[in-house]
Amino acid sequence: MKATETKLLDFLKRSPQFIIPIYQRAYSWQEPECRQLWNDIMRTGREDAVSAHFIGSIVYIEDSLYSISGHTQLLVIDGQQRVTTVLLIIEALARRLGEDEPLDGFSETKLRNRCLKDPDESGQRGYKLLLTETDRETLLALMDNRKLPDNYSLRLKENFDFFQRKVKELGGDFKPLCAGLSKLVAVDISLDRQHDNPQLIFESMNSTGRALSQADLIRNFILMGLKPDHQERIYIQYWRQMEENFGQKAYSQHFDGFMRHYLTVKIGEIPRVGDVYEEFKKYARPKINADDIDSLVADVHAFAGHYCAMALGKETDRGLAAAFSDLRVLKADIAYPFLLELYHDYANNRLSKEDLEQAVRLVEGYVFRRAVCAIPTNSMNKTFAAFGKSLNKEKYLESILAHFLLLPTYRRFPRDDEFKHEIKARDLYNFRSLSYWLHRLENHGRKEQVSVNEYSTEHIMPQKLTEDWRAMLGDDWQKVHNDFLHTLGNLTLTRYNSEFSNRPFAEKRDMKGGFKNSPLNLNEGLGKLETWDEAAIQSRANQLAEKAVDVWKAPNLPEASLDIYRPDTEPAQMQLPYTINDYKYLTEEGPARELFDNLRKEVRALDPGVMEEFFKTVIAYKAETNFVSVVPQARGLKLILNLSFHELQDPEKMARDVAEIGSLGTGDVEVHLRDLTELPYIMGLVRQAFEKQMGNEDVGA
Repeated sequence: MKATETKLLDFLKRSPQFIIPIYQRAYSWQEPECRQLWNDIMRTGREDAVSAHFIGSIVYIEDSLYSISGHTQLLVIDGQQRVTTVLLIIEALARRLGEDEPLDGFSETKLRNRCLKDPDESGQRGYKLLLTETDRETLLALMDNRKLPDNYSLRLKENFDFFQRKVKELGGDFKPLCAGLSKLVAVDISLDRQHDNPQLIFESMNSTGRALSQADLIRNFILMGLKPDHQERIYIQYWRQMEENFGQKAYSQHFDGFMRHYLTVKIGEIPRVGDVYEEFKKYARPKINADDIDSLVADVHAFAGHYCAMALGKETDRGLAAAFSDLRVLKADIAYPFLLELYHDYANNRLSKEDLEQAVRLVEGYVFRRAVCAIPTNSMNKTFAAFGKSLNKEKYLESILAHFLLLPTYRRFPRDDEFKHEIKARDLYNFRSLSYWLHRLENHGRKEQVSVNEYSTEHIMPQKLTEDWRAMLGDDWQKVHNDFLHTLGNLTLTRYNSEFSNRPFAEKRDMKGGFKNSPLNLNEGLGKLETWDEAAIQSRANQLAEKAVDVWKAPNLPEASLDIYRPDTEPAQMQLPYTINDYKYLTEEGPARELFDNLRKEVRALDPGVMEEFFKTVIAYKAETNFVSVVPQARGLKLILNLSFHELQDPEKMARDVAEIGSLGTGDVEVHLRDLTELPYIMGLVRQAFEKQMGNEDVGA
């Protein structure tokens, strides 16, 4: 490695050509970064006392470490964002300068021939910078001042337009800009292929500019170590197709999320957001070491296509497209790992289109019913991450139905009675997915879909009551209004929301565009009613709730079929002869028993699915597995939490790490409960162990 401080423009002048390797990310700077660089350049140019402005390093690979001679192509490892952006500024300036020279060396011809192009070369060899395929033609078109390609780079165009505006605002006073550009300083770092590790340097030098995404790092990891012809083949055959399928904006916004879902499918666990790259390296290394890189990238490419179909609206089948669209509106991307596996089997003819569509609708019903029933979302990510392990792909749909039906209570698929009760009682107006559930109720069974976005949500009994409304509602009008205003029975759709206002029900019913003439399914029957009171609201709610259980269907299987999938009773449970009376310190009314009774009540209240098991020396509480074990003692209780000590938030420092010394229970954290006043705090510690097991820990950090 050789590092030298250099003025950036001098470096550009003596460098024949920079090449951005195909494994590098596309140009990604946005206006905030461009504005910051512009301001730095202008400030430096206007202040004579400032001799230089450092913009970071330019790291590249060349064959020789000592001189740049001939037409050497320098492969840029770090610095493309800054170099590209400076070239955009120079191009915007050159177009304004003409042959004027406000500072020595700063005319249009000199800038173009020294910093933008090499006049001694032709074709693409004549440009100082060649970007990756995503951006290359756009930058070349800008350097030539010609029409941009149809699929131009959004970032390049937007940033060049920004710099053109800033140069124009100078009003012809270009000297500060020229002076600022002349003072830009970088560190020129050249690498030797034989002795330096470009991948390690690439990972460690992302200290300035826009942070690398996990996808950037993954692409680099896959391609950088390959021979150039192998790099190009994989990039063109697979990676470039993925970039185009996602689209420029969606690639930067969604590809990291896709890779996280992909890894969840492959390793059966959910990587933390910031650990996707590291987890991918662990997963990929055996394949890379086995020289199986092509099949790895082909697999990523295939799953990326599935993701685009589901998450980006690229599905071509009408029924599946509608199902995926509803999932997106519901924001149910938590289910994508499971659905990616299903879609992969569908794409490979192992799952029929009809069964896939039904499975997607089951997922939708599961997520929506749980939301309506206010069941905590902890555990849903783990539910879907591990769902595929429970499938019998010889009886694909049946095994999906069975798995949903056999989920324990804290992960349950709400049954019809629970769902109907809650959907009638919930405040659905302030529900997170108001337009979603209205759309689904209105369009269920319709061949011609109604665009809910063209309608407004209408409270049949208005939010502000007039005397007429109070009279219609009766003596308990205030209670009826409070209890039913935002509920299912009182909400509908209309295009006449402003005209309806808080008019009496009869006027809303009979006026032009009123309920009597409404073409919407949601308004069916309203035109025949004489009054709108508590009984009418509840009657309509009952009707819509019956429809809702058909829209968001619950799984159903005959008991004989379901019995095949029921897990066998665990032998350990069959062989547990212990009861609470077998514990020496719990047999009498004393401090340990009183503490235990109160702790037991609190722990079991965490979720209806929490199970209690009595062993010889400990009492275990479990959902999936033990999350807390209780050891009765003479003066209190010893609790073992199933957490690593570093994971525990314990500001009072009541717990200790027992990983090295071991314990009677499951876990590395020990805490003692000796007084009832400590119970609320200790339950906060227990809850952390429970929520980690249920999947509610912070996997996003």
